[in-house]
Amino acid sequence: MSHIENIIECKDLNVSFYIQGHGIGSFKEFLMSLGTKKPFVRKQVLFDLNLEIKRGECFGILGRNGSGKSTLLRVLSGIIKPDSGQLSVNGVVAPLLALGVGLELELTGYENIELCSSLMRIHPETVKQSIDKIRDFSELTHEQLSMQVKRYSSGMLSRLGFAVAVSYDPEIFIIDEALAVGDLFFREKCYKRINEIIASGATILFVSQDPNELKRICKRGMVLEKGRIIYTGTIDEIAAAYN
Repeated sequence: MSHIENIIECKDLNVSFYIQGHGIGSFKEFLMSLGTKKPFVRKQVLFDLNLEIKRGECFGILGRNGSGKSTLLRVLSGIIKPDSGQLSVNGVVAPLLALGVGLELELTGYENIELCSSLMRIHPETVKQSIDKIRDFSELTHEQLSMQVKRYSSGMLSRLGFAVAVSYDPEIFIIDEALAVGDLFFREKCYKRINEIIASGATILFVSQDPNELKRICKRGMVLEKGRIIYTGTIDEIAAAYN
C-alpha cells in the first residue's frame, strides 16, 4: 500500500500520561511521606499500534470503556503527542470528540464557534460567513448561542459541537460517540450530513461501542482492547470479533 493512498499512518505507536498516584491526596501528604509516595505515576494507554487508513475511507473503531479509543483520537487530532513510534496525518482534522471536549465552558456558544474554528485553522472571514449555517444546523437560538455553554444541556453541547465540526468540509472527520446524545430527528440529520461528507471524498473515523452504528456508514474497522488493536477487518468481521 503506497503512502499516497494513506491519509493516516501509525507505526509502533505508544502513548502514556500521568495519573494521580494512590495514597496522595494533598501536597502535605506528599511531604509527610518524605517523598516515598509519588503524587503522579505514568500509565501507558496505547501499546505498539500499527494502523493504516486510506484517503476517503470511513473507518470504524470498536472498543469498550477504557480501551483507549478516545486517547487514540486525541493523538490523531494532535491534542496528545505519542511517546514513541511514527505518526503521519496528511490532512486537516475536524474532531467531534466526546461530549463537550474542545468547548470552553466559560465562553458563549458564539465564542466557542470562533475558538473551535480557529483550532481547525479556518480563516476568520470564513468563520464569519458560516455563523448562520452553524446556527441553523445546530437549531440553537441566538439567545442560546449568546449564553455560556456551561449552562447548556448535554443535547445542546452535542448540537453545537457537531454543527461546528461539519460546517467546513473537513479532510478528516473524527466522531467520538457524540451521536449517542440528542433526539432521533437530530441524529438522522447528522447521519445525512455524514453521508454528504463521505460523498465529498473526506475520510471519517467513527468510534462507538455499538457495531450497528458503525455498520450504517463504515466498511472497515478495528477492535481496540486495553490499548491494543486485537482485530482489523471488514465491519462485519470486527463486529463478530467484538461480540
